[in-house]
Amino acid sequence: MIKPFFTACLFFLGFALFEAAILSNLLFLPAVPDFLLLCTLYFSVQNGTLFGTTTGFVSGLFLDFLSAAPFGLNCLLRTIIGYVGGLFQKTLNINGLLLPMLLGFAATLIKAFIVWLIALFYPLGIQTYELISVVFVVELLLNTVLAPITFRFLDLFAQITTVEKIV
Repeated sequence: MIKPFFTACLFFLGFALFEAAILSNLLFLPAVPDFLLLCTLYFSVQNGTLFGTTTGFVSGLFLDFLSAAPFGLNCLLRTIIGYVGGLFQKTLNINGLLLPMLLGFAATLIKAFIVWLIALFYPLGIQTYELISVVFVVELLLNTVLAPITFRFLDLFAQITTVEKIV
């Protein structure tokens, strides 16, 4: 489990730097696709709840260091999403086109709901999504469209990112 975990952490670091350094500076994009969310979702569906929660926490930690969000918000958010995605281990076939798109769509909606729920406790400290805004709709569409592409890319490295089951 150690080698797949550190390999997943390298993917998270690469995608976090790609989002922060390149995608956030593109002026024609009103929102940045959340590749770390899609990677967390992929790793949790492939490897289960334990791997999903730990990798979700690490991806949130990377985002907490790179963003201006309150420290721990992304860790909590992605840990929950990693756990929920891990509940579907070995029950979903994510090799198609429609199911990864549906997972990306649902994960983005769940992310917005959890941020809204946490913001109820901290009304002045956390910025929530406006569900009928250009930024949220563009992020939702980008995550939905890029989910199958991201899953295919991560499938190329499935041998080194999948935890072997001991029978």
